[in-house]
Amino acid sequence: MNIQLENMKQKQERERRKRMAEEKHKEWVQRKREEERRERERKLSKEMAEKATKELEKMQLQEKAEVKYKEWLKKKRAEEVEKKKKEKEKEKEREAELQEKKARSEKIFKEWLHNARNKPRPVLNGYGFPHGKSAGLYFCYTYVVT
Repeated sequence: MNIQLENMKQKQERERRKRMAEEKHKEWVQRKREEERRERERKLSKEMAEKATKELEKMQLQEKAEVKYKEWLKKKRAEEVEKKKKEKEKEKEREAELQEKKARSEKIFKEWLHNARNKPRPVLNGYGFPHGKSAGLYFCYTYVVT
């Protein structure tokens, strides 16, 4: 009986150890799952933080780009206004030159016209002679038959 009791005690001891080993295994598995879950959450939060940082950087870059574009556009418009202003000034200068040239031409034409009235008029059909008649010299070609 002693042997049976001994066997029984050993069997109970084995079962107790087996239960304890199972419990320890369950605890270990539970801890492991908990650690994995925390690791996943940490990775997820890290990824979310990185994503948020990237989005923020992207938005900041976009804002900078918009500001630069607005500055560029403002500069271009100012240049266009300046260019149009210069073109108008050149056009005014051309107009002034044309007016001046026209006025000079008009003045010169009037002077010519005034001087042309005072000049003696050539005799019509004069054939190069004063008053159209030869006066004194007779060449064979200039003799006029009457």
